[in-house]
Amino acid sequence: MASGVPAQTVDLDHITQLAKQRAAQPYSAANGRLPPALAALNYDQVRDIRWRPERALWRAEQLPFEAMFFHLGLYQREPVLINEVSPQGTRHIPYRTADFDYGKNKVQPQSWGDLGFAGFRLHHHLNSPAYKDELVVFQGASYFRALGAGQQYGLSARGLAIDTVGGKGEEFPRFTEFWLVRPQPGDTQATVYALMDSPRATGAYRFNIQPGAQTVTTVRARIFVRGGSAGPIKTLGIAPLTSMFLFGENQPRKDDFRPEVHDSDGLMVATGEGEWLWRPLQNPRQVLVTSFATTNPKGFGLMQRDRQWSSYEDVEARYERRPSAWVRPLHHWGPGRVELVQLPTPDETHDNVVAYWVPQQLPAPGTPLEVSYELAWQGDEQQRPPGAWTTQSRKGVGYTQQSAEALRTQVQYVVDFTGPALHDLKADAPVKAVVTSDANGRVLESGVYRNPATGQWRMTLRVERLRKDQPIELRAFLQHLQHAVSETWTHVILPE
Repeated sequence: MASGVPAQTVDLDHITQLAKQRAAQPYSAANGRLPPALAALNYDQVRDIRWRPERALWRAEQLPFEAMFFHLGLYQREPVLINEVSPQGTRHIPYRTADFDYGKNKVQPQSWGDLGFAGFRLHHHLNSPAYKDELVVFQGASYFRALGAGQQYGLSARGLAIDTVGGKGEEFPRFTEFWLVRPQPGDTQATVYALMDSPRATGAYRFNIQPGAQTVTTVRARIFVRGGSAGPIKTLGIAPLTSMFLFGENQPRKDDFRPEVHDSDGLMVATGEGEWLWRPLQNPRQVLVTSFATTNPKGFGLMQRDRQWSSYEDVEARYERRPSAWVRPLHHWGPGRVELVQLPTPDETHDNVVAYWVPQQLPAPGTPLEVSYELAWQGDEQQRPPGAWTTQSRKGVGYTQQSAEALRTQVQYVVDFTGPALHDLKADAPVKAVVTSDANGRVLESGVYRNPATGQWRMTLRVERLRKDQPIELRAFLQHLQHAVSETWTHVILPE
């Protein structure tokens, strides 16, 4: 049954009251039991069940946004309740068999009752006035993802992450109920409210979705930590992003014709202290967790900087169209850290990268943690540092006369930078690379020069690894006349 919240009270305050009430009660898991005939369908059979587009919510009224819904089945077993909020009131949107095309499946859905839905998607005139493109999807736990103009789905966001690392196992909060606000003619943004629940937290969320060349999702959330027997939260991840990195120019693969395969190629962080950081992503052999401590961050994101088709050579996946996701806090977040978790993956079908903000202090049970931020889904035009930024990081050596011992213990990188702080510098300008290493590495040599072929500036560095079974963390930036002119390239050499 729907919550039955009256139309005039569907706002963040009243969703917050629902979340607070739920947090004060023991957690009750959703019933994931499906009708036997539906539970027996395999992946392809479930995919053959599709919403009928002509039955899209708000299509008949020719409103600027439309909603369509996903069917339960296989991996999506826990129903979510969906409501429409309009000037006439709040109504529960029931599951109706007539709204779906069941394809070739031999099922009798008329006996299933009001199953609920697995999620929904919103459509809008994103790329053409003649067709409403898919704009944003909410499906699975607290996952959602959106598109800007000309983009293709890649990484996802989540409402909240709990104990991705640091605890006894990751907990996946889920949106249990949504309220879709009926758009008015001429509206340029859509509004969605959501109620989140999990064994150790609840939350109230408002999403304002502004489509465009970069679609911006403005998120306001109030999160309650639930007390009880589930135990304390070790890692509370705010504004989590989930992506995939299989290989790239910094970690090439010999047995694949494609030069790179990834939805994101790096983590970018704008610290509260004014430093811009770039951490190239990797596919490690074992779980790799790193973090960047700061106070009141200006932003962070998993970025797909490389936008050239020739970097991927994949006519189906089109990785050059995958969006970057940039999180910009709308208030002071206080002290904490941006944490990056990278997992090993054998192929490109598994997300293996997670990034989120961890506040230094958790709220007491019953006291909301209020968080507001913009999440921009960016394409060719995306957030950059103000000075200069990394365009590629390549590992390896060219033709060189080196001993077998040097090749075994030393690592060489070539890193290219571009940006307005470098564009007008002459080739003989006094630009130098400032490179540091942790205790497991020794910087043997570094240099920087302007690349005459591209006009970019190329940094080269060679590092000796003292222990091969331990990682090395490197930091490097370009300096001109005692001024930093680039972001800080911060890279981890993985243990062997």
